[in-house]
Amino acid sequence: MSNEEMTSVWDRFKYGISKEEMFPDQAPIITEVVDSMRQLPIVGITQKEGGTQLKLIIEYEDGGQALFKPMRFPRTQETLPNHFYFTDYERHNAEVAAFHLDQLLGFRRAVPVTGRILNITRDIYSLAEGDLLKTFFISPAGNLCFHGKCSYYCDTSHAICGNPDMLEGSFAAFLPAKSVAPRKTWRHPWRRSYHKRRKAKWENDPDYCEVVKDVYPYNKGRRLLDVMDLSIFDFLMGNMDRHHYETFKLFGNDTFPVHLDHGRAFGRSSHDEMSILAPLYQCCVIRHSTTAMLLSYHSGPVLLSAALNRSLSSDPIKPVLTNQHLEAVDRRVGLVLQVVRECLDTAEMAENVVFIRDDLYSNVKPDQPVDDGHYFRREQ
Repeated sequence: MSNEEMTSVWDRFKYGISKEEMFPDQAPIITEVVDSMRQLPIVGITQKEGGTQLKLIIEYEDGGQALFKPMRFPRTQETLPNHFYFTDYERHNAEVAAFHLDQLLGFRRAVPVTGRILNITRDIYSLAEGDLLKTFFISPAGNLCFHGKCSYYCDTSHAICGNPDMLEGSFAAFLPAKSVAPRKTWRHPWRRSYHKRRKAKWENDPDYCEVVKDVYPYNKGRRLLDVMDLSIFDFLMGNMDRHHYETFKLFGNDTFPVHLDHGRAFGRSSHDEMSILAPLYQCCVIRHSTTAMLLSYHSGPVLLSAALNRSLSSDPIKPVLTNQHLEAVDRRVGLVLQVVRECLDTAEMAENVVFIRDDLYSNVKPDQPVDDGHYFRREQ
């Protein structure tokens, strides 16, 4: 598509995705996409099929689309102590915070996300049809509620309610259609078991990384280092729900993993789930650029919490995170750097841990297996 044909904000974002990143640093188009998701009138809604919890596909008057996740609880309500990571509620504010954090870490691998406050009556109820429409009701408190249909938490006792009909939510920009830009889905090598009793192999095998490093594309170049970045990103947010990731097929295997779906992040501010960092402490490899970024936030003058809070202050649903979650981010930066220091202490050379360039990492050997996206099955 030529530049002349890319007239919409949405097309210019989608066709601006490169092999290296979702969008360039300080890209004006991201501001335009975010502003459009915040401001454009909504002309259609449909419930997204699949998934464990309610999500709506939002259609704007200019033909653009966004994925809407509604607010369920106040910011102060954290993950329930008896909930497993795979049954935790999704938090709309976590999606917003994750997008900003991804940028501040210099990754730029997440889709643009913004908060927005809707009028349920005007923006959802008046546009709802079929099964979704049947789930609307007025609560005993006089608030307009709905619950849609999904596999978890889509019933009257877990309804989404306005106040009385105003509702916060996160709006995530759509990626290019898969018919235009197909994506490959990869089972994450450090995927959790998603089972109440069973553990994944990596949780019982401290040498598990040797298995991963022996498999293409984790045996050379950027992919394993991307997984390290992703584990650090998830750890800073407390996100345990990373079962798969996607890449754009057009760019082959030497490209970034898309950072998607962060609704279960920022759930427990007082707990640091160190197992999220298993890729880092088992493999002991990390990019120099990621290390330098973390060190700069750790030593100041601007802490990551301050940078994140300042970035989030422009969002319509501010404050996006509680002070406890912001403080947790700074604490976790120190914990990541502590793991890196421990790796350096046990390494023969620092160059075996911290890589200045992706191409310097190589573990290529004859006859290594190839991951087709499903290599790391549960039994692996």
